[in-house]
Amino acid sequence: MNIQTSMSPSAHADSFARDHLPAREAWPELRFERPELRFPERLNCAAAILDRRARGAWSGRPALVTPDATWSYRDLLLQANRIAQVLVEDMGLVAGNRVLLRAPNNPLLAACWFAALKAGAVPVPTLPMLRAGELATVLDKARISHALCDARLHEELETARRRCPALKYVGYFGHGGADSLERGARAKSGEFANADTAADDVALIAFTSGTTGVPKGTMHFHRDVIATCECFPRHTVGMKSGDLVAGTPSLAFTYGLGGLLHFPLYFGAASLLVERYTPESLLETASRMRVTTLFTGPTMYHALAALAGSYDLAGLRACISAGEALPVATRAAWERATGVKIIDGIGSSEMLYIFIAAAGEDIRPGATGKPVPGYRAAVLDAQGEPCAPGVVGRLAVKGPTGCRYLADPRQAEYVERGWNFTGDAYLVDEEGYFHYQSRTDDMIISAGYNIAGPEIESVLLMHPAVAECAAVGWPDERRGEIVKAYVVLRRGHAGDATLVKTLQDFVKQHIAPYKYPRAIEFMGDLPRTETGKLQRYKLRAHA
Repeated sequence: MNIQTSMSPSAHADSFARDHLPAREAWPELRFERPELRFPERLNCAAAILDRRARGAWSGRPALVTPDATWSYRDLLLQANRIAQVLVEDMGLVAGNRVLLRAPNNPLLAACWFAALKAGAVPVPTLPMLRAGELATVLDKARISHALCDARLHEELETARRRCPALKYVGYFGHGGADSLERGARAKSGEFANADTAADDVALIAFTSGTTGVPKGTMHFHRDVIATCECFPRHTVGMKSGDLVAGTPSLAFTYGLGGLLHFPLYFGAASLLVERYTPESLLETASRMRVTTLFTGPTMYHALAALAGSYDLAGLRACISAGEALPVATRAAWERATGVKIIDGIGSSEMLYIFIAAAGEDIRPGATGKPVPGYRAAVLDAQGEPCAPGVVGRLAVKGPTGCRYLADPRQAEYVERGWNFTGDAYLVDEEGYFHYQSRTDDMIISAGYNIAGPEIESVLLMHPAVAECAAVGWPDERRGEIVKAYVVLRRGHAGDATLVKTLQDFVKQHIAPYKYPRAIEFMGDLPRTETGKLQRYKLRAHA
């Protein structure tokens, strides 16, 4: 069963999001073949996730847990309603406005997320580590008018705000002042009528960086959010009420947003939100709180496996890994230490969540898995024909979600002939298991973060010592890849350890620190074609 070709009447008075969707013929084929993926015309995903639990038998049960406090479903609903009232009554928000969200993982961020959805706005989550220039790009591209931000992160947002006149309203929380978002929310009744959004109204713009370093906004509907709840967590993870879910990914990532917020609440479970983990603190917390379900990445599992034997993890039953390929050695070490098999998965911001995975006895070490129920996948050659088993080709996916970029010509690169092409090279074995090989573009995936080499190059070239440079992924046992920069210096500069540290700090000052080059090699020149184009593949070949 495929989607209708016409869209439902929108609830958005501000039509920017729908106006900037790709042309309908540029969308991927969307498939709703399972009964649970057939949605009503009117749907607000905040109501489908939060309200139905908070107004039923679950109302008093834990929804969000921190080391210091517990919010029931009723508590979360009340706070979300009050913040929605602040947005509409005090900040002039109308349905369809975009709302930037910026905070570490904590209950107030979760309340802001649901508040924006309930008000009919389009939340745009951002990583706390982003700098002012990166924030300004997001603010401009999505024409964001409102922001809700943790007060500890105000400096970069205020710097970006000066460049972005469209951003007219900012609410800060967590500082306890008279003008705080919490103070304004306490004055509200907590009674709020949710926006009557269409199932195909835009509910989320998640930004990701492509190989050019120019961020792409991935646009997802209210029904997309619920579709992800009905696929991976139901059929692969087996999430259920009574689970306590924890993990390391930021709620600004679709991996964290689904795994640590949408899925637990949709199934009547609880989410443990901690702003920052070390391997030791994650294990101690999981042991003390009896965590049942863990979302993190291979780099963290690698670190946890060496320490896990010192902790009681008997409550743990489901461990999910995504963001980068899971090494066989990491999988084996974790299973030896805990007895729990890791559910490996591949997803993307464009698809909203994981679409290939395997759990339990279906796991094959070295393979990602098979398509999650609700999705189809294939490995296709350059002509769009299926590759034979064992032959490497381009991974292509279809399902109830798919790529719709915000006003971006790169839509045509991701979607071809109805398929979503993720940029990953895969092969399928005789049993139908999908095996990851590499990225088909220049994206560097380090510890679960997607890092665009050209973005790093543009910063390094701002330094007076740098004449030329190139950034590529370099294999690393713990992180999968690290960023390695090859630098050609200007005359008069010495390529020594002091300059390496100077350049690394320079990058950290201009873009998110996780993007900095952990290795720098100085060269006399860079490999280029006769027409002057940089040959990155020759640099990667050194690895």
